[in-house]
Amino acid sequence: MKSTLKDVAAMAGVSFKTVSRVINREGSVKAETLDKVNKAIQKLNYQPNNAARNLAGTSSYTIGFLYDNPNAYYVIDMQNGILSECRDRGYELLIHPCLADSENILSEIKTLVKNSQLAGLIVCPPLSEMPDVLEAIKELEVSFIRIISGSDEKKESSPCIFIHDHEAAYEITEHLIAQGHKKIAFIGGDKGHHSTGERFKGYLHALEQHNIEKHDEYIFDGHYSFESGVEGAKYLLALENPPTAIFCCNDEIAAGTLFASRLMNFDVPEQLSIAGFEDSPFSRQTWPKLTTAAQPTNTIARQAAAALISHIIAKRKRSSKEGEIPHQHFQPKLVVRESTNKKLP
Repeated sequence: MKSTLKDVAAMAGVSFKTVSRVINREGSVKAETLDKVNKAIQKLNYQPNNAARNLAGTSSYTIGFLYDNPNAYYVIDMQNGILSECRDRGYELLIHPCLADSENILSEIKTLVKNSQLAGLIVCPPLSEMPDVLEAIKELEVSFIRIISGSDEKKESSPCIFIHDHEAAYEITEHLIAQGHKKIAFIGGDKGHHSTGERFKGYLHALEQHNIEKHDEYIFDGHYSFESGVEGAKYLLALENPPTAIFCCNDEIAAGTLFASRLMNFDVPEQLSIAGFEDSPFSRQTWPKLTTAAQPTNTIARQAAAALISHIIAKRKRSSKEGEIPHQHFQPKLVVRESTNKKLP
């Protein structure tokens, strides 16, 4: 038979409420008692019945993950990170993909939260960067945390995890400049994502700081896809004065750029350096492997879930108000690989 909360309490020699506090990580349990309860949970292989918990009262033990992103690697890393924390904290995860540009997106989100009785939401770009979506979530009075591109806390009153794309893009571009490149092109991602703008600003900032002139013909507006990299590379490398380096807005674009450059007989990195962003499997499955900016998506997701669940528990104890989840910051780190490992004379 499946173990119950009462079974755990009996084995540990504590009350039903004490076990509940341990499972919910309320932080008010003595270390010795905590150890006894955890050992009992492990020995009995106890798993919280969240469906029963949700039905038992007004408290919900389910959080939602709201996203619109074509990058399967990003979505999987986010799901795994959130799910790991949910399992450790006795929560369920409801995964909800949607279309950010749908005319019914606001009503869809409202229906999701109400019908599923969610305790909280983790919202990813571009939804997390849309003011009307933010207002709709606030009206629902549900705990939430947003993952957004940027670093300016003053502009954001609601809880956010900031990804410092601007700084990381600057670092990538500066690396290309250090390799001797002055003709550096940029292939952008979807304009609906703030990450595209932040990475473009970082690229421009590096050019400006090193007194390198921006050439409009080296800027290609694309999408976060392999096909966009192919299309962008074909355009850029067919120019009368083609670039010697291309900074792509993500690794999928960079992989497409590498593919097209080979079709056009450009040797990488001898004739052309290519850099991506995010350190997804695309960056490691190509040859040569791609220089990129490592973005710890799984860690970001797990910390978002941890902050959200801790806030939900604190609210139930009436010791926290909505909006008091602390901001967090992550900056992707430069990873130099073979695709840019060639200094120009």
